[in-house]
Amino acid sequence: MLPFHLYARLSAFYLIYFAILGVLLPYWGPYLLTLGFSPARIGELNAIPQATKLIAPTLWGWLADRTGRRMSVIRWACLLAALTFVGVYAVGASYFGLALVMLLFSFFWNAALPQFEAVTLAHLGEQAHRYSRIRLWGSVGFIAAAVGLGYATRAWGIGIVPVVLMGLFATLWVNSLLAPASSSLATHDPSPPFAQIFRRPEVIAFFMACFFNQAAHGAYYGFFSLYLEDLGYARELVGLLWGLGVTVEVALFLILPRLLPRFGPRRLMLAALALAALRWLLIGHFAAHLPVLLFAQSLHAFSFGVFHAVSIHLIHQFFPGSSQGRGQALYSSLGFGVGNSLGSLTAGYLWMGFGPTAMFDLAAALGALAWLAAWRGLRV
Repeated sequence: MLPFHLYARLSAFYLIYFAILGVLLPYWGPYLLTLGFSPARIGELNAIPQATKLIAPTLWGWLADRTGRRMSVIRWACLLAALTFVGVYAVGASYFGLALVMLLFSFFWNAALPQFEAVTLAHLGEQAHRYSRIRLWGSVGFIAAAVGLGYATRAWGIGIVPVVLMGLFATLWVNSLLAPASSSLATHDPSPPFAQIFRRPEVIAFFMACFFNQAAHGAYYGFFSLYLEDLGYARELVGLLWGLGVTVEVALFLILPRLLPRFGPRRLMLAALALAALRWLLIGHFAAHLPVLLFAQSLHAFSFGVFHAVSIHLIHQFFPGSSQGRGQALYSSLGFGVGNSLGSLTAGYLWMGFGPTAMFDLAAALGALAWLAAWRGLRV
């Protein structure tokens, strides 16, 4: 077991990092809407932070693996993310100005998490299956931000969103200074060539499943709040619905250390992907019915929680030693980067052309493709 002080410092980073996400995902779209942007323009702007995951994690992962100074890379990334986000107030409602600011801050912010995942797994060592006990604090941070800001925006308006984000970015940098480094990811650790690992059939199948699953999440991350407000849900309830999804995720994180050894990563991933496809169909066609929507949101525990925890576990197996940082970066780039950005971009245009239901029908189809890729090729 980790010493308490080490557990607390690692958990605090996840708490703050995902609190930022708990502000961005539910409230950045509505904030952009108040600036006068259409759903298509919002989809384009929301795709930018995902698009930077194509390059940033891989570039910073290579730097961390090459220098062996992983925590230094994380600290610089957090500092530069905080400094560049301040530009939001300088550009106002300028589309190109906001695009530039989102490009810059996300380039640094997206670099931090994959490397911190590698640091966490290095501290855990042979207890990697206990990762979810640390990661669950990220879910707690997301819940607190998503639910709390729902009430805060009701009282003070959606304009407080950039202020809250700036405070969280600054807090994340301060926390990175306190987070402990680990020496167990030294660059001289023996590992197969990175390209050789990537060419393995099970690794290719894994990344295909990641891409399709994260592309399916594009409509949810970019437009779920706008979709529910369009259906007449109050903003406080929208925040609570975001929080519900992550609350059940926390509960599942608590028991995953027992589920992984019992069922294995392949079975858990197939279950997560099947339930994810069901979730998108329910949201797309039955979101106006609150009981159905509540059930669909509870499936977030599988569509994201189980899928992500199993993915981190598999990357730890697939990419040993000095390849760990690049493995985490590739997971972020191909899944959250390529997948989320294309999913968000496509969702915006589908809403404009065919309505919001079409977004979630596409998400369900992508979820089915993710399940098929994992079923055919993922042999662990």
